Amino acid sequence: MAEQTAALQQAIAFHGHYCPGLYIGYRAALIALRELGVARAQDEELVAICETDACSVDAIQVLTGCTLGKGNLILRDWGKQVFTFGRRGDRRMLRIARRYGVPGHEGEEGLSAEERKQRTLQRMERLSDEELFDVRWVEAQLPEPAQVFRSVRCAQCGEGVMEPRARLRDGQPLCPACYGPEYRRGF
Repeated sequence: MAEQTAALQQAIAFHGHYCPGLYIGYRAALIALRELGVARAQDEELVAICETDACSVDAIQVLTGCTLGKGNLILRDWGKQVFTFGRRGDRRMLRIARRYGVPGHEGEEGLSAEERKQRTLQRMERLSDEELFDVRWVEAQLPEPAQVFRSVRCAQCGEGVMEPRARLRDGQPLCPACYGPEYRRGF
């Protein structure tokens, strides 16, 4: 294993183990912070749009300070190791996509899953940013800053639900779970 930085150690501690997916997020976050010329976000000044729900997102949260709770981590589970980072101040955006097929998996027949993982990590750690990722500036719209909405009481379960997420049935607010599958489609 390559020498681990304090930031990588923090990501491993947060995620629970060291794996190729976490390393992808770690490297993508380092590139984003360097190219955008920013430090870890304290609030919503930096935005990360992740096109996966995989391990890499944990490293991105730790290194960039972009989180679901602050509303500056946008999760689009499209199954792609692609991450777009943007600065709210000047709206510059950088797209970082893992190159398809990198690293390769030649010569791994007969290895255990743990041995394959370790070999993949070793290969990835030796790759340059250019070999591992396609990095480019993009023109895209940054999501608006997070908003705080009032809650209403679901008429069926009695739980509070953010007002814009509630749907009316017979004039009564219902949360998405109680409203039914026609509302949850796409979730």
